[in-house]
Amino acid sequence: MGRSKIGAPRGTLSTREGKLPVECRAPGLSLRCSFGALASCGSPAVTGEVPKENEAFVWGVFDLTLGVESVSSAKEEHVSELRVLAVNPGSTSTKIAVYEGKEELFSVNLTHPAAQIAKYAKIMDQYEFRRDVILETLAEKGIDTSTLSAVVGRGGLMRPIPGGTYRVNEAMLRDLRAGLQGEHASNLGGLIAYAVAEPLGIPAFIVDPVVVDELEPFARYTGRPEIKRRSIFHALNHKAAARKAAAEMGKKYEEVNLIVAHLGGGISIAAHRKGKVVDVNNALNGDGPIAPERAGSLPAWDLVCFILDNNYTKDQMKRMLAGKGGVVAYLGTNDMREVEDRVKAGDKEAAEVLGTVAYTCSKEIGARAAVLCGKVDAVVLTGGLAYDKQFVDWVKTRVKFIAPLKVYPGENEMQSLIEGALRVLAGEEVAQEY
Repeated sequence: MGRSKIGAPRGTLSTREGKLPVECRAPGLSLRCSFGALASCGSPAVTGEVPKENEAFVWGVFDLTLGVESVSSAKEEHVSELRVLAVNPGSTSTKIAVYEGKEELFSVNLTHPAAQIAKYAKIMDQYEFRRDVILETLAEKGIDTSTLSAVVGRGGLMRPIPGGTYRVNEAMLRDLRAGLQGEHASNLGGLIAYAVAEPLGIPAFIVDPVVVDELEPFARYTGRPEIKRRSIFHALNHKAAARKAAAEMGKKYEEVNLIVAHLGGGISIAAHRKGKVVDVNNALNGDGPIAPERAGSLPAWDLVCFILDNNYTKDQMKRMLAGKGGVVAYLGTNDMREVEDRVKAGDKEAAEVLGTVAYTCSKEIGARAAVLCGKVDAVVLTGGLAYDKQFVDWVKTRVKFIAPLKVYPGENEMQSLIEGALRVLAGEEVAQEY
């Protein structure tokens, strides 16, 4: 069986349960249908309406009077053959990975020399340079781009959108170039994914970008109508960790209530209610708990006085709150492995600062439990700090009364991007339009 790509016919099959959207994308896979005198319809032809927005697959044998009659192993076999490239641009590097199904073929972190980055006035100016480096690396690794089934990039600072996997389209490309909510290397993810995919006639996706916004109305309010809370957080890792936790409980993500804490350079703690992030701190701009590089929420009047007394500019304050705030402001480092070593060596200040991070994270977790009315199936810790057993134990001591704790150290961003693309390619999820 050859690899299949987007572009095969789409349509709907009418059943007693309603209309079933279908799309045959795998040449050679047979879709057999039976209804009265109708004997069969073979792949790739499917008759009926052709609604362009439908993206689901049909696999196996379908009885139009009864619904699904049986499901063959064809789906699993086909998914295992899908080859997907993931692109994750960072400030000074670009991570790429190629998977065949859920098996990693290779992954590499392409470091860009400071001198090279310095040539570009804006991040968006790096687009062609980074694209070319990726294509050269694929060639060096022996990856023929014509064998790819899809390309998925990290999502950037676009307009707020619900979570999910999105097809990269012209509207998204325009907003990524404009940097609607700021300039960030992640804005290049969708652009590069599209640049690689479009000439090949395959889809380009992004998955759960940082601007995922599913907040309930209460969560948007502040004490001033001129200022609203915004949802900017580590959505990709949040959603992936939440799906993993739900699967371990034998449930779907949409069936559980979770509190997920991403513990990285920035920390985001969210209430996940039945598949939606209904409350979360703005981790990009330093809101929430004290973090390795974020100041966290500060006393409002004291902050105002500090700004006025020191004549700080907007850019200086932004850097102080996000980048030079939190642990690095107290201990002079944002390397939490170094902080952990200092704690083990008996450094009392390091222990107190790290303990304070655990304390403020625990308070945020408790607040999210209140958002969920105490109905919490699990508390999930993920991100780099989740590797620190002492830190995890400090948090567990304070929050274990809420729900069982699940710990998934690290970010697993590349795997999360691949899984988001595969959910669409496997028909488990519909690709959303931006």
